[in-house]
Amino acid sequence: MITGTTKLIAHLGYPTESFKAPLIYNPYFEKSGIDAVVVPMGCKPEDYPSFLKLIFRLSNIHGALITMPHKITTIGLLDGVSTNAKVAGSCNAVRLQPDGKLIGDMFDGEGFVRGLLRKGQRVAGAQVLIVGAGGVGSAIAASLAGAGARRIALCDDNPATSAGLGKRLKTHYPMTEVSMGSADPAGFDIVVNATPLGMRKDDPLPLDVSRLSPTTFVGEVVMKEEITPFLAAARERGCAFQVGTDMLFEQIPAYLEFFGFPTTSAEYLRSIAQLP
Repeated sequence: MITGTTKLIAHLGYPTESFKAPLIYNPYFEKSGIDAVVVPMGCKPEDYPSFLKLIFRLSNIHGALITMPHKITTIGLLDGVSTNAKVAGSCNAVRLQPDGKLIGDMFDGEGFVRGLLRKGQRVAGAQVLIVGAGGVGSAIAASLAGAGARRIALCDDNPATSAGLGKRLKTHYPMTEVSMGSADPAGFDIVVNATPLGMRKDDPLPLDVSRLSPTTFVGEVVMKEEITPFLAAARERGCAFQVGTDMLFEQIPAYLEFFGFPTTSAEYLRSIAQLP
């Protein structure tokens, strides 16, 4: 039930047809007796900078979830952002402070790392290969560095993209060794597919899976199907792995903490979500 006291969390992006967050957050709010609601709001890129400022003038706005195509634009519209958002170069959550300032954070990587840790995978001191240095790859790299990864190797079709991420990592996490170029997974403790490869049936695999060690932990960001061709191939090699939707469910408890709501577990969220 939405009333005059309900706190609004805008889910900003365009188009809105594929938005999943309301189908996870709103059942949780209802079952937990939290007077808040996530509302999808389709905003085209040309309208976004002015709309973001205006929506936070509402007296009952509490925060915003930011999705494509606005994650990068948001960084330049806020009063402050977290280190993870600075490294990622993008933002997917905005909170209204009591003093009226807008503060942003990035939780894609946080969700990914929380999933790894909950599965017993060691991150501190690990050597990590991330294939894909775009928005989600950057967020994962930031959180892995923040969790103490010893080395992060980046590979992207656009060398300038990986070079930019590498520079930001070295600035904010100087203790983490950063390299760029190869997608060879041999010798890494954790290997991440942060590319869209796997969204279509005829996509090639993001790397040579025959070079994967059975002791390597493999992570996926594609959510179209739980076991992507890449994960299926890694599983055949004997690798432990994390599916794409784990990143989504694992980051929501961090979002709830950011917004000041009572938090919960990814397992509980999965059990009550109303996803099709």
